[in-house]
Amino acid sequence: MSSIRQVQVTFDCAEPERVARFWCEVLGYVVPPPPEGFATWDAYDRSLPPERQGSAFACIDPSGAGPRLFFQRVPEGKVVKNRVHLDVRVGTGLVGEERLAALEVECTRLVALGAVRVQLLRADGVNESCIAMQDIEGNEFCLD
Repeated sequence: MSSIRQVQVTFDCAEPERVARFWCEVLGYVVPPPPEGFATWDAYDRSLPPERQGSAFACIDPSGAGPRLFFQRVPEGKVVKNRVHLDVRVGTGLVGEERLAALEVECTRLVALGAVRVQLLRADGVNESCIAMQDIEGNEFCLD
């Protein structure tokens, strides 16, 4: 019998806190409380050696149902397409024009946050419509 494991999704990025706060807005996630002994995350960050300051940030699903998202600073920029991406499920159960309308409303909200709309992929008889997008550092995701 196998045990169920928790999953954390990790993003490599240039600005961990900025990208984490973007995803908080996208998903309704929150920043967890700072480590014990620190009143704020800024206070914790200032306690680190200079080379580690600003190097990581996280956000969590306040309901506890979704995975923790972790953002870590890396020196290199993004150069190729993601091999794994998130599908943000905003159209679940919707079809046709109703689904497209829900996707477009969410796309407009996310573009205002700094996301980039890449392409509308229309329903093809097998898959429902979705919108391919990029976050504020170019990581691909889909509104599904």
